[in-house]
Amino acid sequence: MKLTVKKITTLAMLAAIAYIVMAFIRIPIIPAAPYLEYDPKDIFFVMAGFLIGPIESLIVIILVCLIEMVTVSTSGPIGLLMNVIASLCFVLPAAVIYKKKKTLSFAVLGLLAGVLCMTASMIVWNWLITPLYTGMPREAIVPMLPTVFLPFNLIKAGINMALTLIIYKPISTILHKSGILEENKAKSADNKKENSSSKKFSPFAIIIGVVMLAVCIAAVILLKKAV
Repeated sequence: MKLTVKKITTLAMLAAIAYIVMAFIRIPIIPAAPYLEYDPKDIFFVMAGFLIGPIESLIVIILVCLIEMVTVSTSGPIGLLMNVIASLCFVLPAAVIYKKKKTLSFAVLGLLAGVLCMTASMIVWNWLITPLYTGMPREAIVPMLPTVFLPFNLIKAGINMALTLIIYKPISTILHKSGILEENKAKSADNKKENSSSKKFSPFAIIIGVVMLAVCIAAVILLKKAV
């Protein structure tokens, strides 16, 4: 892992944005559990992973979650651990897969893997840990796993995946053209082919992202009507 001044600047900027959106955008999306709030910080963690690398995104995740714990969170170390695990499970699969080949198909595949990994990990987390810090018996938590925690985490991760696909390429282009982040120069025929295919990333990504965002919003509306 080699961090240049420009990479550190980019990571610091993404960390700052992640903290700001987390602090000011907190939206309950499950009527049965208004304490479960959506926030979009994972979008900028993924962008750190896509732009710089998986290890660097890990640093940003831990830094932002630590600051969140001491400033706005009321759940203490348990909340910190939950935030770190959730973000890692969403971000690292996406960043690792995208690093192998920087194309739209690999971005979508990585993000889908992140959605599934985060959702599964949070089901296990809520089954194991939620009774310990809420005082609720585990028997009361189990029925909530498929009706509350599963849809919440699927929708949350789905929204973050959709918004990442919509804004990643435009922001990446701005960062490279402005000189804030170095442009990787392709030297081989394979890299040139990859760069050529990545030019189509933005419009197709936006279409996929908008469709997925619409599905997530529809799911939220249906959940609210079902109450």
